[in-house]
Amino acid sequence: MDELIGADRRMVRHPAPAGALDAGALPRRPRVVVVGGGIAGLAAATGLAERGVGVEVVEREPHLGGRAGGWTDSLPDGTEVAMSRGFHAFFRQYYNLRGLLRRADPGLERLVALEDYPLLDADGHRDSFRGLPRTPPWNALAFALRSPTFGVADLLRINARAAASLAAVSVPRTYAELDDHDAESFLRDINFPSAARALAFRVFSRSFFAPPTRMSAAELATMFHIYFLGSSEGLVFDVADAGFDSALWEPLREYLRALGAGFRTRTAVTRVQTAGGGFRVQDDTGGAVEADGVVLATDVRGLREVVEASTGLGDSAWRESVRSLRTAPPFLVQRLWLDRPVHADRPAFLGTAGFGPLDNVSVLERFDDDAKAWTRRTGGSVVETHAYSARGGAAETPTALREQLRRVYPETASAGVVGELTRWGADCPLFGVGDFARRPGVRTPHDGLVLAGDGIRIDLPVALMERAATTGWHAANCLLAKWGLAGHPVHTVPTAGRIGPLRWLAERTRQR
Repeated sequence: MDELIGADRRMVRHPAPAGALDAGALPRRPRVVVVGGGIAGLAAATGLAERGVGVEVVEREPHLGGRAGGWTDSLPDGTEVAMSRGFHAFFRQYYNLRGLLRRADPGLERLVALEDYPLLDADGHRDSFRGLPRTPPWNALAFALRSPTFGVADLLRINARAAASLAAVSVPRTYAELDDHDAESFLRDINFPSAARALAFRVFSRSFFAPPTRMSAAELATMFHIYFLGSSEGLVFDVADAGFDSALWEPLREYLRALGAGFRTRTAVTRVQTAGGGFRVQDDTGGAVEADGVVLATDVRGLREVVEASTGLGDSAWRESVRSLRTAPPFLVQRLWLDRPVHADRPAFLGTAGFGPLDNVSVLERFDDDAKAWTRRTGGSVVETHAYSARGGAAETPTALREQLRRVYPETASAGVVGELTRWGADCPLFGVGDFARRPGVRTPHDGLVLAGDGIRIDLPVALMERAATTGWHAANCLLAKWGLAGHPVHTVPTAGRIGPLRWLAERTRQR
């Protein structure tokens, strides 16, 4: 079975708790409320429902998927179009997320591979991931040797002792060593060339929607491990072939409904209280349900609000850890429907550096069936731009993004905008300097209450959507073990650096 999960022979399988395979073997079937219908909540709901636990998912938005959600919107002329929170990359290292998607799409046929995702800076340097070896350290070496942002002299100037920690990641020890350092200072101490630092920040730090001066160096090092130095899955990724709702989450909803799970959308949980050995979950409709277990799989703001309103829930230390969670600066997604196509050689996804607030550009008709249909019908293009850690206001930033798009793809300067949809967000967790030690984990002071989400601590090498999925599976496993039910194994990239000489060097450095 593991060969279907990943190609890396050093992928780690973390076994699940043993127990009965179905809650029907219990005297009474447990009931769980999953608060939040994003990736974490859906993973938890799947893990529970597959063991026969009664599950109800409560989601405040009208759609599922959280920050990877999608929905239908309208252009000014009334045309219905797909919209989302922005481009998402489904890396081959996302074993637990891909395992979730396989429940409704066993062959992952709704994911299509991108052969490359170039990175362009304002000086004209262009990096590519096409054709790189898959296995560390040859992938990193090949990338560095052919990259215009590196040179042989740059490689020779790198501080090998400081850089060894990048190739000798061990979770959670890396957090104990590096979490009190910021990502920018960390790479400067390694003596990364400035152009390469900008590249690293675009690929890694900006993925966390955080400026490098505020991002934990431990998170940056773990990202290098997951995507570059710790995995042989390669650096290319897959994308959904249509809107996230139709391609991913609605099929999964139907899969869960067939297992007996229920869904309530447009409903926000407001309070969770202990009640008679279980829990009482109240929502903003005034209703309340009794449950044997609760999974809080909300964003940071939602979790803080629920815990703050739930007097008596947890102890003071745990409540303070939830209160200490922070959100990253806001980000903007701008999707443009243009009346003429971009040039045929434009890639599906382009990362950028030095173009004002513009962080990347996607040409959706390269992979998205909805955009392809619109392009065939109109002859235009559907282009999406992102601004992470956006400083401008609601009027200023979209204008600046359009201006920078014209610099990157000059042919768009003469294109008419048939429709424009924008979406601001400010709900990504901040992985700030020194945050890891106080971050709440999946388990809570209550045996039947668990947390899940990409902002929740789990001592495994996972990040972003994969952290959300992994904490969701782990949350389900914690509740299943409580009732004597079998859990679900999770898989990760190797939990420690795989390059022996650099591990040795890092260990020598630690001993000094």
